[in-house]
Amino acid sequence: MGLNEWFQKGLTRDQYINSMTKNKDEMLSIYEGFTLTDEDKNRLESLRAKELRAIVLTEDWCGDALLNNPILLRVADAAGIDIRFVLRDQNLELMDQYLTNGTSRAIPIFIFIDQEGNEVGVWGPRAPEMQALVEERRAALPDKDAADFQEKQMEMYKHLVASYQKDGSIWKTVADSIIGTLFI
Repeated sequence: MGLNEWFQKGLTRDQYINSMTKNKDEMLSIYEGFTLTDEDKNRLESLRAKELRAIVLTEDWCGDALLNNPILLRVADAAGIDIRFVLRDQNLELMDQYLTNGTSRAIPIFIFIDQEGNEVGVWGPRAPEMQALVEERRAALPDKDAADFQEKQMEMYKHLVASYQKDGSIWKTVADSIIGTLFI
């Protein structure tokens, strides 16, 4: 199946949001709280003529999707990008074409396409700065064999997700990274 077919198969923004059973309020809170700078809006406005579209490989339980999807929605609003959401776990055929480091089904993945269905850019699952932060936090965890590893790992993820929901500098970092992909 080509990217145009995957796009057509995907859920619209409203269909995806209405189907969410996890992290819906948190995602919408980020969407409502985040605004692009005027400079970013002006820059993105220049993309409207390209009529780009995006396929978002995602799942509502994913903490990175909780952060990145609402930022993408704001970017898409400004750039006139039509979005379709494709659920990873039900669409492994597509997911396996966009593995992180060739092995991981990490999400979200944003596949930007033109009207002919040609891939023009791929982003995800995290902004490089966010990946560095996660790696730094993981490095501080006890060994995987340690009795408290699972507990400490869950605490780390809980803290990250909390910062994802409140830290405007994180939102700006993600937006800058996504926007950068659109102008490569």
